[in-house]
Amino acid sequence: MMSIQIKESQAVGVDSDGVLASADALAGDDCTRVAAVPRAVMQVRASLLTGGVDRHYANSLAEALAAQDVSLDVIGSDEIDGPEMHNTPNLRFLNLRGSQGPASKTAKIVRLAKYYSRLLRYITTTDSPIFHILWHTRIVEYFDRTALLLYMKLLGKKIALTAHNVNAGRRDGKDSLLNRLTLRIQYRLVDHIFVHTERMKSELMDEYGVSEISVTVMAYPVNNVIPDTSLSCAQAKQKCGLSADNKTMLFFGRICTYKGIEYLLEAFQQLAEKDEKYRLVIAGEANKGAEDYLRQIDEMVVNHDGKVISHTRFIPDDEIEIYFKAADVLVLPYKDIFQSGVLFLAYSFGLPVIATDVGSFREAISEGKTGFVCKPCDAADLARVIEQYFNSSLFRDLGSHRRDIREFARSQHSSVTAAVLTRKGYAGMMQK
Repeated sequence: MMSIQIKESQAVGVDSDGVLASADALAGDDCTRVAAVPRAVMQVRASLLTGGVDRHYANSLAEALAAQDVSLDVIGSDEIDGPEMHNTPNLRFLNLRGSQGPASKTAKIVRLAKYYSRLLRYITTTDSPIFHILWHTRIVEYFDRTALLLYMKLLGKKIALTAHNVNAGRRDGKDSLLNRLTLRIQYRLVDHIFVHTERMKSELMDEYGVSEISVTVMAYPVNNVIPDTSLSCAQAKQKCGLSADNKTMLFFGRICTYKGIEYLLEAFQQLAEKDEKYRLVIAGEANKGAEDYLRQIDEMVVNHDGKVISHTRFIPDDEIEIYFKAADVLVLPYKDIFQSGVLFLAYSFGLPVIATDVGSFREAISEGKTGFVCKPCDAADLARVIEQYFNSSLFRDLGSHRRDIREFARSQHSSVTAAVLTRKGYAGMMQK
């Protein structure tokens, strides 16, 4: 059985020192104590700018923050909207962005202008002292990093930023002087930055001069938005057209060039030539601008005689569990990354992960217990590690290990702990 060191906090209270702490901490178990907030700033109000995207991350964090007595305005879109946005105490949902569906270029410009008109009006009139930015608007990202942040600062707002990627342009091969300049301005204007790895914190400090006390590292929280029903793994396999004896690998997520799917397909070819039981499922839609890459992947898939199941489309929330329960392992053959939410989504379904040794994947994977790590951009080594996994006790006893991995995800990557750390960051900003 996997050793679990941190338990998920289900409730909070005030300890003898007058600080907010987890229920486990109040019980005296030092190893379960989570970050605390001084009593003097128990009442916190903030606005969460979602960019209208990443519903899974935004909604999980918003619900957890509201449960920590943060009075929260969530600025979102139709994508972010959901029942939890309207029936959660302490949470107010403002759909300022509306639909982001397909439209003509003119219509997109008009609705973007309407969004910024509403957003600027909100920023000007709200008495919310803290603005927490999860994502900028992609097509006007440089404006968001500079002019929008500067306007908030001129109004006396405190600004928090979740840096999911310190410099995504470099990862995507689209870095530029303007990109780096606006990033530097952004990191100087914000008051606090949340990241998910120590490596990201070091990069912020070394390359952008961010002070150590202005950065909080917190484990990537497992989302609680994806439905997890009573569907069994056997039933999920049937839905995907897989048999019980198939050795099924899953690639899940947006399709873009840095994710190295071509290496996974090359590795699969090597494995399938030795064992006909191998199967690969590719599920997810292509990023805008990655159409040529998707065509390359589709051409490679054709050569595998139906052993590769390709669902290269948007996967709605109510279908996601099918893929993670049908698979025997998730494979992340990335060429570059800081951290990936898909890895922790797999953990939430108890699915082991094979990932390349890039970013912080090695720190997130417990070798032989939650998965394995291989060399990046090396199909032969990926094939070797996949074969190692299917010959390991982790796969042979997958039923029991799935339970262990689920518990690991709930304890080490709790949205409750993320919310408490986020609230502590808010409190520190207000004390400056």
